[in-house]
Amino acid sequence: MLGAPGPSPAEEPPGGGAASALSGLTTRGRSFLAAGFAAAVCSYVLGQADLLRVGLLLAVLPLVCVAVLRRTRYRVAGSRRLAPARVPAASETRVHLRVDNVSRMPTGLLMLQDRVPYVLGPRPRFVLDRVEPGGRREVSYRVRSDLRGRYPLGPLQLRLTDPFGMCELTRAFSSHDTLTVVPRVEPLPPVRLSGEATGYGEGRQRSPAHAGDDDVIPRGYRHGDDLRRIHWRSTARYGELMVRREEQPQKALCTVLLDTRRSAYRGAGPDSAFEWAVSAAASVSAHMLERGFQVRLLTDTGSSVPGPDGGGGLSGGGFDGAASLDTAGLLLDTLAVVDHSAEPGLSRAYDVLRGGQEGLLVGVFGELDAEQTGVVARMRHRSGAAVAFVLDPAAWSREGPADAGESEGGLRLLRENGWTVVPVAAGASLPELWRAAGDHRAAAGAPRGGAAAGHDHERA
Repeated sequence: MLGAPGPSPAEEPPGGGAASALSGLTTRGRSFLAAGFAAAVCSYVLGQADLLRVGLLLAVLPLVCVAVLRRTRYRVAGSRRLAPARVPAASETRVHLRVDNVSRMPTGLLMLQDRVPYVLGPRPRFVLDRVEPGGRREVSYRVRSDLRGRYPLGPLQLRLTDPFGMCELTRAFSSHDTLTVVPRVEPLPPVRLSGEATGYGEGRQRSPAHAGDDDVIPRGYRHGDDLRRIHWRSTARYGELMVRREEQPQKALCTVLLDTRRSAYRGAGPDSAFEWAVSAAASVSAHMLERGFQVRLLTDTGSSVPGPDGGGGLSGGGFDGAASLDTAGLLLDTLAVVDHSAEPGLSRAYDVLRGGQEGLLVGVFGELDAEQTGVVARMRHRSGAAVAFVLDPAAWSREGPADAGESEGGLRLLRENGWTVVPVAAGASLPELWRAAGDHRAAAGAPRGGAAAGHDHERA
C-alpha cells in the first residue's frame, strides 16, 4: 500500500481488479505465460505428462507474481520539495524527491517518475533498489523554464516490480506542487525623479499612513502618554486632558501601469516586446519598493494589485520590511501569470487613475494610436510625475519600424503634457533607459529653474 504525508494517499489506476493486474505483466511475464500454455498444448497433443508439468510451472509463475505483488501491503510515503519554489525566468530550480518505507517489510525494486509540464523538460525517472523497513531514499532533478507562469509538478508515480521481473504495478500519489516562474527583475540605478520621496524632489504623491498612526485631531489622555504631549488649549476647551498627535509618517505613492492589450504587441516568446514590458514592470515595482514607496500595479483592464487604492495595508520597504517582501511577492506572482487582454483601449486604467491619489506614475506601453495617445496624455494630470516607456512592436517583431512621423507626433504630445517619454528599441537595456529617464527629468527641470532665476533677477 502506498501513502503520502497528509491526506494524499496513493491511488490505483481506474479499472482495478484482475484485469488491471494482468495488464501489468511485463514482456518477460507474458512470454512465460505464453510458453506455459504452449507447453501444455504440446503435452496434450504428444501425450507427454512431464511436458505438462513444465508448462504449468511456466504459466503459474507469472500469475503467482501478480497475486503476491497485489497482496503485498507496502506502506510507502513520498514527498517533494522545491528549492526555491519561486524562480525568475531562465533560471533553474532543484526538485527534491523523498521516498520513505514506513512498513515492516522491505520493498522490491521501485521505479520513480514525476510528472512535469513539457515546458520544463522531459519527465524524470529514477530506479530505486530495495528499501529496508524504516529506510528512505532521496533523489533530485533540475527544471528550467524560459517562460514565466505557474507550472504544476506531480503527481509522483511509483512502479512496483517483483523480484523476477514478471509484473509491474503503478501507483500514484495525489499531491501536487506548483513552481512559479516570475519575470526577470533587473537592478535599476538610483535616479532623481520629480515626485519621489523625501530627499528626491517633490513630495506631492505622499499620503498619511493610516495603520498605527495617531488620530488626526487631539485625543483624550491615555495612561502612559507622555505629559509633554498634553495640548493645553484643547484641554481648556474640552475640560479634560487632551494630547496632541505626533507628526504623521508619510508614504510615497507609485503606480506602475502595464499595457497588456493584445493589439498593442506583436510576436511571442521570451524575447518578445510583451515579455520585455512585463519584465520592466516587475523591475520598476521592485526598485520602487526598495526605495520606500507604496507601489500599486495597474493594468489596462482597470485591475490593480495589491488593492483598489494601491495600498492593501502593505507599504514599501522604507516602512515595514516584511510588508515590502509580501508586496513584492504578490506583484511578482501576479506578473507571472499576466496575459494579453482584449481591451480596445486604456480608458479603464484612466478611470482608475482619475479617481485615485496623486503620485509617481510609471507606464510601460505598447503601440499607441492617436486616440490612445490622447488618453495617456490626460493621465498625467492626476500624477506628481510621469515616466512612459513606449515600445515599437513592429521593430521588435522585425517587421520594420512603424510610421516615424506618426510615432514622433504621439511622443511629442506626451512630452507636451508633462510625460517623460523614453522610446524603447528592440533589445534595449532597462537600467540604461531608467538612467536616461532620470537625465531627461533633470534636463527638463534645469531650464525652468534658470528661467525663474532670470525673472527674479529682472524683478530685483
